[in-house]
Amino acid sequence: MSTITRFRSALSRFAIYTCALLLAACGGGGGGSASPPASIGGSPSSCTDCGTAYIAITDADGDFLSYTVDVVSLKLKRANGTMVETLPATTRIDFAQYVDLTEFFTAATIPNGDYVGATLRLDYGNADITVEQAGAPVAAQALDANGNPMGQVDVNVTLDNRHHFVVAPGRPSLFTLDFNLAATNSVDLSTTPAKVTVTPALIASLDLIDQKDLRVRGALVSVDTAAATYVVDVRPFNMRNDRFGQVTVHTDANTTFEVNGTDYMGSAGLAALSAAGAGTVTAAFGTLTTATREFDAKTVRAGTSVAGAGVDTVIGEVVARSGDVLTVRGATVIRDTDGAHFARGRVQVMIGPNTKVMKGGTAPAQVSSPEAISVGQSIEAFGAATPVSSSAMSGDWTIDATAGRVRMNPTPVYGFVKQASTGALTLQLDSIAGRKVAAFNFAGTGTSPAQDADPANYEVATGALDLSGMSTGEPTKLIGFPTPFGMAPPDFDARTLVDFPRLPALLSLSWGAAGTTAPFSAQEPTSLVLDLANPSIGRLHFLTIGPRVLDLTTLPASPGIVPPAEGPTAYLIVMRDESRAFHDFSDFVAELGLRLNGTTAMVSMTASGSYNGDNNTLTARSIVVVLK
Repeated sequence: MSTITRFRSALSRFAIYTCALLLAACGGGGGGSASPPASIGGSPSSCTDCGTAYIAITDADGDFLSYTVDVVSLKLKRANGTMVETLPATTRIDFAQYVDLTEFFTAATIPNGDYVGATLRLDYGNADITVEQAGAPVAAQALDANGNPMGQVDVNVTLDNRHHFVVAPGRPSLFTLDFNLAATNSVDLSTTPAKVTVTPALIASLDLIDQKDLRVRGALVSVDTAAATYVVDVRPFNMRNDRFGQVTVHTDANTTFEVNGTDYMGSAGLAALSAAGAGTVTAAFGTLTTATREFDAKTVRAGTSVAGAGVDTVIGEVVARSGDVLTVRGATVIRDTDGAHFARGRVQVMIGPNTKVMKGGTAPAQVSSPEAISVGQSIEAFGAATPVSSSAMSGDWTIDATAGRVRMNPTPVYGFVKQASTGALTLQLDSIAGRKVAAFNFAGTGTSPAQDADPANYEVATGALDLSGMSTGEPTKLIGFPTPFGMAPPDFDARTLVDFPRLPALLSLSWGAAGTTAPFSAQEPTSLVLDLANPSIGRLHFLTIGPRVLDLTTLPASPGIVPPAEGPTAYLIVMRDESRAFHDFSDFVAELGLRLNGTTAMVSMTASGSYNGDNNTLTARSIVVVLK
């Protein structure tokens, strides 16, 4: 993968968290004396001085279609040095699926007190990693810095004195882990299989700052219709067994339900969930109220409406359609019999007149027709999945959904503005749902072959969306649905628009293996200015805004890097033996001044936030620097 391609997809990679810390990887065991948790999976039976720790997993965007590794353990370190395990079993996670989602990992009952650190043990021995090359998914091998295959690795963190993870009775505490694929992996596509050099790292947070849906998945325990709540035994990801604690899910009159393929609203949905009975698999999507740690569900799915629960499911984007056959490539196949598989080959989804099609993004979901599913559509297809051959567990599949269901989900697209007028926008299309346009075949999308969607002139219906900020050549992001198959133009129906000033920006700069002792031309408590004339600047020197990539060394002046006026921030200094985090920009700059003493060198810097081209300023909510 070229440097430009790698950084073009990096525009939203950095999750921005309050009190964030970068976890530096070290090999071998966890260290310290370990003690088991008081209880994982229910109420404490013998611990009279315990509280509940909610631990959630997410990921910042990266260059991976799949990144599946085993999480062996997650131990929290108490102030007295003892380690407390929070996981009841090894958990297999595809971190690439959590770019737009945060998942409740566990709700562990552990001793009350201050926790000053954590150790996450990962096992790459059976890793399944997929990257994209020229629109096609290809396998990748995980290697360490010396070129050896990755095995088990421990990732450690020590929290700063002002921001310990405190567990106390009465209110669950929250700890969020972001497995930042972009910050921890370097991809080389020149070999077969592709090589991924791994330096495992995490960003840890004491709150949910990033605006993502939060998912709580698990088996139904009980329903309280009077309180409009239900309780689940947490089983994260696609796990079938083990108990990861209990969480109460709150609903209201606006909560949408889909139970065994039937839609409900509010109390009617809760009644249907209760009728489904204890043990029914559920997945709730919503938000966590910070003050009370209550999980409020916007959407609840249960029974066969949950991917892979009682019915096989394919999740991905339609890259081509021919008649009643949809082709999905780079998809996740979740079978009722044996769980999740990432399919690098082609998954052919068979649909027909009896296929039930639901269009999401509204409450309740709209009933649609099979003809509505077009190229570029993000879907979940429910039916019977079969590998094409016994050796094709990650290759070609078919799924028969002729008597099943397809859920159409709102789909994001990125592109560059070519023309804007009232109610319409024409784009140079760059990507769909994170996949480059080279992956898609738009044949048949138009009313005639001449009207098929053209990525070079992708026509978008924008309705009443405000296009006043659109300028020719600027990047933009739209969320909506491709036009029904065979009915373009327009090619896409946009429901949401993110214009240039609001697109996430990422500045990335390196100074080679030796680094530099003088990275800045100006270093003030309220701003930093990089020295772009520094001869040590390496091959990475880009500013990405959406799909646009700017070479920093070609700019007339270096962008100023400043903190936001308000809101959460996270500034990190990473060294060989430790990582230090700062909430305040001025403290971060002061520490840099002490560390950059003429002998210590800066190897790389990444800053995430928003870019203002008028004053050439990057407002950075997150900065990570690596020192040598």
